Amino acid sequence: MGGVIAAVVSISVIALLIIIILISSLRIVKQTKKYVIERFGAYIKTWSVGIHFLIPFVDRVAKVVSMKEQIQDFPPQPVITKDNVTIQIDTIVFFSVTDPKLYTYGVENPINAIESLTATTLRNIIGELELDQTLTSRDIINSKMRAILDEATDPWGIKVVRVEVKNIIPPKDIRDAMERQMRAERDRREKILLAEGTKQSDILTAEGKKQAAILQAEAEKEAAIKKAEGQAESIKKVKQAEAEGLLMLKQAEAKSIELLNQANPSKEVLTIRSLEALAKIGDGNSTKLIIPADMQNIASLTASLTDIVSSVKKDK
Repeated sequence: MGGVIAAVVSISVIALLIIIILISSLRIVKQTKKYVIERFGAYIKTWSVGIHFLIPFVDRVAKVVSMKEQIQDFPPQPVITKDNVTIQIDTIVFFSVTDPKLYTYGVENPINAIESLTATTLRNIIGELELDQTLTSRDIINSKMRAILDEATDPWGIKVVRVEVKNIIPPKDIRDAMERQMRAERDRREKILLAEGTKQSDILTAEGKKQAAILQAEAEKEAAIKKAEGQAESIKKVKQAEAEGLLMLKQAEAKSIELLNQANPSKEVLTIRSLEALAKIGDGNSTKLIIPADMQNIASLTASLTDIVSSVKKDK
């Protein structure tokens, strides 16, 4: 009886061990992973996403490879430029695995291999450039390094997607000199801008004065023209008024002669009218009165007026 129990226990233990071994041999491969499988130390297959069974004591997972794009930030590397300036450059490499088998067996340590290859490639590229070119040619450096690294890592099952130069650190004395140069350049630009501003201000001021002088001259010209036109118009009006006055005097004279002709006064009447006029003059406020010494002149004047009237009648 005891032997039977011992046999049952042994079978149960063996069965439990088999179940444990079988369970431990199951592998679930995720979407972003790939498993490199070896059998008796030799590569046999690469597992993709899904559930897989590993033969116990025969197969083993040689490497679990991530298929995501990976980023490696390498520490600064000392490099020497063409003009013998030692600078520190650190780079970032973006890469992805294209072939898990080559990635596993192509190189001993892929990350260290990429770092070493990046350092040597960087030294070769920077050695052909001077310091100023190095500081201003990051895109050229990035593109050259990416092309060289991608070609070199292809046998390792690695695709270099992008390479970026993160920092370029010159020596301290070079940085101080560059700072002084930048400060001098900023001062020069400031002075140029101030000079340009003063120049533009002077030009605009001169233009303003020129325009003001032109406008003032035009205004004075217009004023002189208007003044001359006014004077001409005034003279014209005066002459026209004089002409009209002479015309009116002539008309009044003609009318007076006509009235005198119609009245046909006698010599006696003219003499009496003359004496009446003298009497009215004497009645005035004048303190002095001058009369002809010979009163016969009045008669002569009257006779002259009578002769004028007679001649007008004959002309009629």
